[in-house]
Amino acid sequence: MLRTVVHRKKSSTRELVETLLMAGIMAALIMTFVARAYTVNGESMLPTLHHGERLLVDKLSYRFVEPARGDIVVFKYPANPKEQFIKRIIGVPGDTVAIKNGIVYVNGIALEEDYISAPARIGFREQQVPPGTYFVLGDNRNNSEDSRFSGVGFVPKENIVGRAIWRYWPIMEMGIMQRPEVFAAL
Repeated sequence: MLRTVVHRKKSSTRELVETLLMAGIMAALIMTFVARAYTVNGESMLPTLHHGERLLVDKLSYRFVEPARGDIVVFKYPANPKEQFIKRIIGVPGDTVAIKNGIVYVNGIALEEDYISAPARIGFREQQVPPGTYFVLGDNRNNSEDSRFSGVGFVPKENIVGRAIWRYWPIMEMGIMQRPEVFAAL
């Protein structure tokens, strides 16, 4: 017994709507769970990042690995979670951090930071980074609201949105965001 199957042709309008709907769903899933584009707002990360630069932020890897010293991260501002900041992780849970005479110390070791705009004028008394939190600083230490201040403080891991992995604008500055070598020794 032979069956005859009749295929109806979809209208081009219906096919366009279905395609746009699927593309929208896929984009939403990627932006929610995998990666997202961000625009740098402000000068707290100078000279590394400049106002208006655009970055791709990896939102997935911290589900499998812990954030590391030297990573540049986007996080929800603890004092107002609707705002997001971008800073560099300096201390991870269990580290002891301090800033004395403009020099940052992690576990008693002075960091030789060639990526900052100038040494910090505001210090930080020695403290241990609590479990599940991170100590972050802007590379423009004298123009950055970061872990030295109560509005930010130690950043809980759940506030970290993701790690900046690629600068894609301006095109002349395009490249992968590298972790400074000073953190390899810690």
